[in-house]
Amino acid sequence: MSEALFANDSALVTGASNGIGRAIAEALAREGVRVLRADLKDSDLDVDLSRPGEAKRLAAEAIARLGRVSIFVHSASPRRREEDTVLEVSEETWRAMQEVNLNAGFLLGQALGRHMREQKIHGRMLFVTSLHAYSPRNLPHYSAAKAGQTMLVREFARALGPDGIRVNAIAPGAIPGGGFDASKNPGLLATIPLARFGSPADVAQMALAVLSERFGAYVTGATIAVDGGIAQHNWIERRG
Repeated sequence: MSEALFANDSALVTGASNGIGRAIAEALAREGVRVLRADLKDSDLDVDLSRPGEAKRLAAEAIARLGRVSIFVHSASPRRREEDTVLEVSEETWRAMQEVNLNAGFLLGQALGRHMREQKIHGRMLFVTSLHAYSPRNLPHYSAAKAGQTMLVREFARALGPDGIRVNAIAPGAIPGGGFDASKNPGLLATIPLARFGSPADVAQMALAVLSERFGAYVTGATIAVDGGIAQHNWIERRG
């Protein structure tokens, strides 16, 4: 029998009621991790991270319920609409996107990082970012939030590394069920070298590897693309 990937771990996963967040939460639970799922609804702890103060409350509640938090996965993000282009997106929508992705990510990471340091936990954090942290999509609120998360991961990794706490990101590609609608992107499949769309399960399996000490022990501050190779192309440009 092979050694378990995780031992005595407890995890907080945000955005865990659907898509990629749910797949990661379920994958961790199957590996024996005690998981607290947080989302707007249909979760263990319903919370609206677009509201100031909710991130700190969530961190405190997670520690209270789990006793110790050794894994933190931040997958929560407001639904994006293709209509919210650079000249059309509202200030309210902009603020909500930054609040959930960037502000809540920072505050949760800060609070849980302090908890891990104080309890001498060799913890792991994982942020679900996006390829659009590097390539514009004409959805400025989303791309800017994910770019901010990408640098936040590097800042956390540098600060917490001496405490044995690893912090990484996963950047999914075209993942139906993870915020991407294949029906609105005709012709995109032809640009993917692996010739298929991904699934939340594809992302979850990489998350397990990065979060585990068996496969990810020497990985921190990294953003790992799970995209079937689509980032090898400029998939934004129209094709004939």
